[in-house]
Amino acid sequence: MTAGLVKKEQNVYLLPQQGDMKVPCQVYLKAELLPYLEEEAIEQLADAAALPGVYKYVLGMPDIHTGYGLPIGGVLAVGYPEGVVSAGAVGMDINCGVRLLTTGLSRGDLGARDIQQLLVAIEELIPTGIGTQSRYKLDRHLKKITEEGVPHLVKLGLAPEEDLERIEEGGCLPGGDLAACSKEAQARMDQLSTLGGGNHFIEISVVDQIFDKETAAYFNLAPDQVVIMIHSGSRGFGHQICQDYSREMAKQAPQFGIKLPNRGLACAPIQSDLGRSYLAAMACAVNFAFANRQLMTADVIKAVAKVLGRGEADQVRLLYDVAHNIAKKEHHFGRELLIHRKGATRALPPGHKNNPRHYLDTGHPVLLPGSMGTHSYIATGLERAQETFCSVNHGAGRVLSRKAARRSITGREFQEQMEGIHYNVSNYKRIVDEAPQAYKDIHLVVNTLAEIDIINLVANVRPLAVIKGEG
Repeated sequence: MTAGLVKKEQNVYLLPQQGDMKVPCQVYLKAELLPYLEEEAIEQLADAAALPGVYKYVLGMPDIHTGYGLPIGGVLAVGYPEGVVSAGAVGMDINCGVRLLTTGLSRGDLGARDIQQLLVAIEELIPTGIGTQSRYKLDRHLKKITEEGVPHLVKLGLAPEEDLERIEEGGCLPGGDLAACSKEAQARMDQLSTLGGGNHFIEISVVDQIFDKETAAYFNLAPDQVVIMIHSGSRGFGHQICQDYSREMAKQAPQFGIKLPNRGLACAPIQSDLGRSYLAAMACAVNFAFANRQLMTADVIKAVAKVLGRGEADQVRLLYDVAHNIAKKEHHFGRELLIHRKGATRALPPGHKNNPRHYLDTGHPVLLPGSMGTHSYIATGLERAQETFCSVNHGAGRVLSRKAARRSITGREFQEQMEGIHYNVSNYKRIVDEAPQAYKDIHLVVNTLAEIDIINLVANVRPLAVIKGEG
């Protein structure tokens, strides 16, 4: 089906409506990225274009690769409230997302020993890896946290109120109801304030290039400044919610009269009891993930205080926190829609009413992490982002599966790519599936959208040290 793509304009390809598709698909890629476009990913976009209520087109961002149901880097819009909601089109790690912290440190302030001590101090406070459990004793607050998100942490004195306008949705997606989450899902809420494994990370980076001096200054970004990124999600809690509802949506599809193009796109009408229940459970996972990153931020600040002193810790500030895997009611093209973003980032242009007040004139920061050995970018959305339902990529996107990466990347190749970068895992084989070679070139990915004025590049950062969880 890749052969069916037609070049529409610079960096934009169209898959015309055909077969059971109700709308076309549109994919954003530079020509250099076309060889990495998987046939299966295009087929998944086409399948999503056959869902009831799908609107205008299904989009593939430049980091697109095959996923479960909808590809990673996929954006699916459906009419609200007459359309459907798909658990698989949101993804397993609900509100997997990333935040960036600025510091008052410059590169010259950190020696190799400081960096290593900081890694150790962070790992002492933040559990990493699959299935790890929280250090926080918050059991009696978990219902409120899942239903109210970061605002409840503010009430508990665990988060500063000023952070709320620096988090997508103010750190709380309304409508959460813990009663919509299974006992199996609720049993995994003990993973709050843990990093997880896979592509999740905490990275100490330094600002490398400034592309937009005025916006960078407003974002408190300067050359050689040390920044910290945290990438994690809703952990096993969100994963179980996706599994539970994907299974139930597939089971009930016949009674809704829905013919599923593939099981990964199992869905239910938004207005059905099942659809409403999923959205309530998903909101709980979204809020859990926002709270997860917020608590890890508090722990990172404690680690900075331990290693570098209280004065440096007091200068750590949240720039922004964005979600990647989420479904939200939004207004686009003059109507209400439910936007599924799976491995995609919201990017509101300057002046958009849904920007936080602090970022109304610039547009909120859009955080685009690369791989563990490459640059990451800070950008903003531009007016043309309206074309993509204000959606952009969420990172670089894989070119090798985890299995293929483990099979093909040697220790020497891994070490060469990670030269000069500290990392916390002694045996490279435990994290080789996250090696830079397993991902697309982040520069090509972000420039796909920058060249056609969907995003404005503000700055990029390069890694000094990375914490990964095994598994």
